[in-house]
Amino acid sequence: MFIDFYEMLEISPNANSETIERIFRHFAMRYHPDNQVTGNESRFSDILEAHNTLKDPVKRAQYDIQYKAHLNLRSELTDQAGNPKSLDRDSVVQAKVLSLLYVKRRQDVNHAGIGDEELERMSGCPREHLEFHLWYLKAKGWIARTENGTFAITVEGIDRVNSEHHRDAAATRLLDHAG
Repeated sequence: MFIDFYEMLEISPNANSETIERIFRHFAMRYHPDNQVTGNESRFSDILEAHNTLKDPVKRAQYDIQYKAHLNLRSELTDQAGNPKSLDRDSVVQAKVLSLLYVKRRQDVNHAGIGDEELERMSGCPREHLEFHLWYLKAKGWIARTENGTFAITVEGIDRVNSEHHRDAAATRLLDHAG
């Protein structure tokens, strides 16, 4: 897991070596284990690691590469979180997976499972994204792994599909009557 040394030391990524030393001394005095009032061995160890990395120009350059990659990931997260279409796409994929497993269960109640690769192909969702949806659907109790490792819809999942279908059908009827 990435640790933001700049955040830990409460300094800018543009801080010069004098600033890094000054801030390190401040935190070192505060968190050193010998300090009876505010000593914290774990925090001191973290601050020492941050200092040793950022004071060495070669280590800092290597760290800054990781730091920039981390910032890009955070920016991507922020963009996705602010995009309502992303959440809509997730709902569509989850509904599609449930529908596929529903139809498979209806076709052969005793052999209702679909494998990971087949679900990936049929849903049109790449594996790295599909894992999230499978995790979510499993956690909700709407799908489960079968004895042979495939995924199958549960009774709760069937109830979910049916309730969504009835809700959508009711909305369609209301729209038909309004027009």
